[in-house]
Amino acid sequence: MEKIATWISRLFGIALLFLSGFVALETLLRKVFNTSLQGADELGGYVLAFGASAAFVVALIDRAHVRIDILLQRFPKRVQAWIDFAAVLSLGLLGLFFLYIGWFVIQDTIAYKSTAATPWRTPLIYPQAAWYAGLALFAFTSFWLSFRALWLVLHGRIDEVTREFSPKSAAEELAEELDQLASR
Repeated sequence: MEKIATWISRLFGIALLFLSGFVALETLLRKVFNTSLQGADELGGYVLAFGASAAFVVALIDRAHVRIDILLQRFPKRVQAWIDFAAVLSLGLLGLFFLYIGWFVIQDTIAYKSTAATPWRTPLIYPQAAWYAGLALFAFTSFWLSFRALWLVLHGRIDEVTREFSPKSAAEELAEELDQLASR
């Protein structure tokens, strides 16, 4: 799962670098040559739409989704493990909801042969398909992790559930930051 998160992060990073270069070129062309490639805002919207849906997956794998866990530490470890399972399962259900709603968007786009209201007139099915694929990856990953969490809980491997699914503690986050700092 870590490799998937790394791959998605790098892909989105490359897309953002490309977008930054495109916007810089667009700005230069406008200021110096009074011309435009047009579509920088359109391209930015597409990168953001895919990046946002893919970021759900990265946050899920990195245990970075926001959870209010003020009471979690007060429960017995076994109860904490079931709560962690419920949390990742609820993200899977949210992913299914996104897919359900997103499918109506895709259907309308196909039915109306929608294109962007920009000079590029991009058929919207292409960026929406990438967005929908990101949502599908999120739903799939959530359920995959739900099954893993359930399997671990049912087999009494509570410490593994805590390590893989509980919210990161402040000490874990600090250790990660210090490790990243040392590797730079």
